[in-house]
Parts: sequence; structure tokens; C-alpha cells
Amino acid sequence: MLTGKQKRFLRSKAHHLNPIFQVGKGGVNDNMIKQVSEALEARELMKISILQNCDEDKDLVAEQIVRGTKANLVQIIGNMIVLYKESKENKQIQLP
Repeated sequence: MLTGKQKRFLRSKAHHLNPIFQVGKGGVNDNMIKQVSEALEARELMKISILQNCDEDKDLVAEQIVRGTKANLVQIIGNMIVLYKESKENKQIQLP
């Protein structure tokens, strides 16, 4: 679980990132969870964008991705989800 200070730090780091994945009409599936997990292992911090044609609620989408990848939800802002998961082998971000 992240503290408020850590979330603030991660939000500032994520501000300049572009979304890597998009959740569209198909919603969240196992293949997407697997790809997001691999990307989180490589990057630790990432943004996921939720498209207009996504039928599911953004909070539900975020919850499904967080549960599937065992990542930490940093924030949901607009149609953007910011996730953080500490990398096992490629640690780059030092949390305060």
C-alpha cells in the first residue's frame, strides 16, 4: 500500500508519461492483464487510457487491472489510470 507522499511523488513522475495501453470496447481480458504485467515489470510506472467506447465504468476497469497485475493504483484522472508496481529485476524508481 502506498502512502500519500509516495502517491504524490509517483503522480509527479507519471505526469510526463504517455499512455501505453488503451481499454476499448472489449474491456479488460487475460491477454491485456499479461501484457500490462510485463510492461510494469519493465517500466514500474505507467498510464493506461480508457477510450470513449469502453462499456465498463473506469473504476471497475482500474480495479480489474490492479487485481490482475497486483499493482498499486496511483490515481484515476479523467479517462486515465496511473499504475505502479515495483520491479523485481529492473528497479528504477526510489520511493520517498
